[in-house]
Amino acid sequence: MKEEDIKGIQELLVSPKKIAIIPHRSPDGDAMGSTLGLYHLLKKLGHDAVVIAPNEFPEFLAWLPESEKVLVYEKDKTNVTAVLQQAELVFTLDFNALHRTGEMENVLSKLTVPFIMVDHHQKPDNYAVYTYSDTNFGSTCEMIYNLILFLGHKNLIDKTIASCLYTGIVTDSGSFRFPSTTSMTHRVVAELLDIGVENGDIHNALFDNNSYHRLQLLGRALQNMKVLPEYKTSYIKLTQQELDEFHYVKGDTEGIVNYGLTIRGIIFTAIFIENKEEGIIKISFRSQGKFDVNQFARDYFNGGGHINAAGGKSTLSLDETIKQFESILSKQNFNV
Repeated sequence: MKEEDIKGIQELLVSPKKIAIIPHRSPDGDAMGSTLGLYHLLKKLGHDAVVIAPNEFPEFLAWLPESEKVLVYEKDKTNVTAVLQQAELVFTLDFNALHRTGEMENVLSKLTVPFIMVDHHQKPDNYAVYTYSDTNFGSTCEMIYNLILFLGHKNLIDKTIASCLYTGIVTDSGSFRFPSTTSMTHRVVAELLDIGVENGDIHNALFDNNSYHRLQLLGRALQNMKVLPEYKTSYIKLTQQELDEFHYVKGDTEGIVNYGLTIRGIIFTAIFIENKEEGIIKISFRSQGKFDVNQFARDYFNGGGHINAAGGKSTLSLDETIKQFESILSKQNFNV
């Protein structure tokens, strides 16, 4: 991060301010961990900080310290809009384009206060006064740890902040198995463990806290998996009817897409999830090696993300979306 940007942020934080901290829509562990980690730091510095999520976050993240204080835009648009309009400073974390907040973009785009972006995705927009963007990081939480150090507040990182940051690092790294995990990632985690993070408890809260219905939905998803060995590709589909059958709640499909990459010889996988309420098919892509799912999602499915992990959407029907997906595969080079 540039020295002048660090000084500029330090100057903004000298006096107490009303600060809004925003994750992307459908926030994951990294989005919630980074926003809540920064929230606790800013509260220690005397700021009136609030995390505002565009929509509900998954139930498996509800244990995060003070997650119950997170405001949800879609639940109370009028009052949350008023809070945003009173903000003197806005942090946007784990996304780099305002449309990633969904309908809340209409409010954010009209604010005239300074924005600070911290993110690790490709091709950031230029809405922020200060931008800390680096695709070499595996998580925004690791970047927030660095930002805290840059600002000179390492001494303020307590067990609460460390637990939030650890959550985002472990989830976005696939429990430290994704290629973006570096030696520095492990050094940061070591620091967080020394501060008091109870990593076993966090893993249990994140990964060993399933409902019976969630496991049944996972079983159905695996039954629905299709393998296309000629394209080194697999995919899963879930209909709205299947989601309803197994009493789906937000977060139940988290991580299911990764099962497609556990098949020998598969380097590209996807999951297609029907969402009748929004009228779209939500898509997640994963890959191994050099096959770029970020570019694939941008080119064909109105999405983006990272080289090996990205998301997209389709307004076609589920069957039409999958038919389109299969037709595109013949145009790809899977020998990278």
